[in-house]
Amino acid sequence: MDYENARYLMIEQQIRPWEVLDTRVLDLLVKVKREDFVPPVYRSLAFVDMAIPLGNGGFMWEPKLEARVLQALEIKRSDRVLEIGTGSGYLTALLASLADQVVSVEIDAGVKDEADKKLKAHGLENIALKSGDGARDWDADGKFDVIVLTGSVPVLPEVYLDRLSPGGRLFAIVGEGPIQTATLVTCVAAGACQRAGLFETRVPALANALEPERFEF
Repeated sequence: MDYENARYLMIEQQIRPWEVLDTRVLDLLVKVKREDFVPPVYRSLAFVDMAIPLGNGGFMWEPKLEARVLQALEIKRSDRVLEIGTGSGYLTALLASLADQVVSVEIDAGVKDEADKKLKAHGLENIALKSGDGARDWDADGKFDVIVLTGSVPVLPEVYLDRLSPGGRLFAIVGEGPIQTATLVTCVAAGACQRAGLFETRVPALANALEPERFEF
C-alpha cells in the first residue's frame, strides 16, 4: 500500500473539504503517521473516512473529526492538555505534538498499554498516561488549558469547566440518540464559560458517562 499517497488523498478529499485549513494541523497529519496507531487488522483502512474499532466498544475517530477538533482548539505550545479516553493514542500524539504537556486518562488497561507502546515508539515524552475512569471527573492537580473528551456524554459534566484555566478550551460531543453536537466551551474568565455548537456528529459514549436527571411518574 502506498501510505503517503493515501495520506495525501485523505487530506485533500476528506479534511480540506471539511474546512480544516490550518497549516499547523495539516502539516501535523503528514508528520504523525496515523497507520502506526491503527490496529494491525485495520491498517489498510487507516485513511478511510470511518471510525475504526479498537475492541471493547472503543473506536478511533475518523480522520476529519480529529483534524477539525485540533483546529477548533487552537492549541499553543505552552498549553497543558487533559484528554479523557486515550484510545489508540493517535489523537494523544497529535495533541502532544502541539502542546507542552498532555495528561491522558484511559479506563481500559489493555488499551492504555497498547497506546503507551505506540507513543513511546514515536519518541513523545511530554505525555502522562493514567489508568482510571475520567467520564465524570479526574483527580488531577491544577488547571488545564485544553480538555478533550473523546467519547460522547449525554450531558457535559460541569466539574470539567471548573478545571479550565482562564482562556481555556474544552471539546466534547454532547447528546443522546442519533444526533449529537460537537461542542466547544471557552473559559472567558474565572467562572464564566461560553458554549458553541460546531457541527453534528455521533460517537459512542464514554463508559460511565454522566446521565441527565430523568423524571419518573
